[in-house]
Amino acid sequence: MTLASPDSSPAGPNPARVNLTRFNPMGAPLWLGLFVVTWVFSSYGREFSRAIDARWLMKYPSGWRLPLKRDISDAMKWLVEDATFGLFTFKEFTRGIAWLIELPYDFVRAAVIDGFTVGVGSDASQLAPSLSWIAIIAVVVAIGRVAKDWRLAALVGGCFLYLAVFGQWDSAMVTLASVLISVPIGVVGGLLLGIGAYRWPLFDKILRPILDLMQTVPVFAYLVPILFLFGFGPVAALVATIIYAMPPMVRVTTLALRGVPTEIREFGAMVGCTRRQMMWKVLVPSAAPGLMVGVNQVIMLSLNMVIIASMIGAGGLGFEVLSSLRRLDIGAGLEAGIAIVVMAIALDRLSQAFAVRPTPSHEEQVAHDETELLQQAGLIKRHPWSTTVVAVALVTGLVGLLLPAAQSYPASLTLTTGPFWADLVAFINVNFFDQFEAAKTFMLTYLLLPVKRFLLGIPWPWGIAIVTLAGWKFGGWRLALLAGGLALFIAANALWDKAMVTLYLCGVSVLIASLIGIPLGVLAAENERANRIVSAVIDTLQTLPSFVYLIPVVMLFRVGDFSAMIAVVLYALAPAVRYAAHGIRGIEPQLIEAGIVSGCTRWQLLRKIKLPLALPEILLGLNQTIMLALSMLVITALVGTRDLGQEVYIALTKADSGRGIIAGLSVAAIAIILDRILAASARNARARLGLAE
Repeated sequence: MTLASPDSSPAGPNPARVNLTRFNPMGAPLWLGLFVVTWVFSSYGREFSRAIDARWLMKYPSGWRLPLKRDISDAMKWLVEDATFGLFTFKEFTRGIAWLIELPYDFVRAAVIDGFTVGVGSDASQLAPSLSWIAIIAVVVAIGRVAKDWRLAALVGGCFLYLAVFGQWDSAMVTLASVLISVPIGVVGGLLLGIGAYRWPLFDKILRPILDLMQTVPVFAYLVPILFLFGFGPVAALVATIIYAMPPMVRVTTLALRGVPTEIREFGAMVGCTRRQMMWKVLVPSAAPGLMVGVNQVIMLSLNMVIIASMIGAGGLGFEVLSSLRRLDIGAGLEAGIAIVVMAIALDRLSQAFAVRPTPSHEEQVAHDETELLQQAGLIKRHPWSTTVVAVALVTGLVGLLLPAAQSYPASLTLTTGPFWADLVAFINVNFFDQFEAAKTFMLTYLLLPVKRFLLGIPWPWGIAIVTLAGWKFGGWRLALLAGGLALFIAANALWDKAMVTLYLCGVSVLIASLIGIPLGVLAAENERANRIVSAVIDTLQTLPSFVYLIPVVMLFRVGDFSAMIAVVLYALAPAVRYAAHGIRGIEPQLIEAGIVSGCTRWQLLRKIKLPLALPEILLGLNQTIMLALSMLVITALVGTRDLGQEVYIALTKADSGRGIIAGLSVAAIAIILDRILAASARNARARLGLAE
């Protein structure tokens, strides 16, 4: 079937006729043949290698291994112990950075939880209490009202009230203090780097691969060198959080500045703006809505990383979850996990409200200015919310000196859901154990273990050859060299088997996530009621920090590959849904009308027109699903997987920087290979369909 838009032109998004009959992106005969050969190698490779006395085909020879682990560990040790810049040592440099971060962190933590004290240890005396729980709730309610409306104010106020009522206030405030410090530093740093990338193309070219690496290296891998350089404690956790959360802000800043309309730039030049004035008074304000999207990403990534960084001393809600998992305390773990979800929802909704907050029109601004000029009643009427918050803080602080309940939520009034969750999980395990175990056994027997045996049986030279061929097929010789080189890097560091386990878990999880997510995305695009339900579920899943997914999975399925797979599927599901829906919605209406005129049924319209045309977007969604799956797999090392994530986790527990960095780079290598191949295949698909712009 060949469809052409009657209104298409060379300048439009459909410059060529869309030929769906010739569309064959995978080259089925070639890949089928390679699969058969690979299956033969996987099944009989070990026997063949023993028969010809070439066991190096199955296990990379130890004499060929790169000594990078040792070299990196030695380099890190030299940095900490011997490196000097003349006036100061590297250790003093890192301690200086830690001191600069620790000062505002201590202040914010004192303001929200600890109070202001003087002296150390038993000699410490309190100068002023922290903000009361009532004052903090008043602050977030006021922010919600200013950002949007009373409905948002009630939501965020209710979320923070929940933290107090259910006994999670202290831990939540420790987490909030970390977020309040890491987010401004991440936003400002990302903004400045993004402006630099926008101004200087060479800097952008240098920065882009660094950002790619930062966004593909798993979160645990950040913790290993930072633990070695900054020690154990909240400051090290903050450094890791800032580094992890900054890249999206850099990318969003660059894109937002490039997206400023030409008319605005020309207007700034006409009025005589200098280069600095053009940037800070014209471009940055014009790009503010886009920049707020980056701020939202920094907030959510900071919250996610702060939870994970509890492993190196961040404390807060993440530590509560981690300690509950270690003790197998079902009730406490779920209660802390729900508190994380509640805080994530509040922060996400607030940041989203500011991101989409409309800019006032000229008439509205003039009316507002005239109103302010007419208001002669003073500060209170000009700034009602700020003065209200200050008044609440002062009143509750003074009342709290006489009535402790006004300062700290009374412990006698706290509620706990721990026993309820523990009983619920026990009830499910007792009454549905056989069903869960049957499903788990079925998946392990007929899907997980066969795929694992298949990948572990592939000889490493053949695996590298397949990866190189895929790179050449989709992206040419440059992508072939990149893919083959990264695969060889993994093998040369004696991590091939663990990489195959990572690939097996990632592949199975992405397959299941795609089988669930793509139909849901199509349904959401075709049905408005389904779209509202699916969007609500996906928004909730995207709000949850990755740590949270482990809690119910471990409680119901215990540890192992199956539990890891369930957690990864839930975490990585969102892109498959969103990109599939976006691809279906983005099809030119003329093409669909042409299919209807040709007599296509609804099923034929979907199968022969919509899905092929949406395939480039679906491939991009698959790409993002893989990236999220790989990032989550490193965290699932906590539930007993034996892959590259376990290598990173072991390196973290032993403070072995070389081992952790190499394992993290190996995960990044897998991510980069899959990312580049899928991105190239998406470009090729768009070109074949005549959709390339």
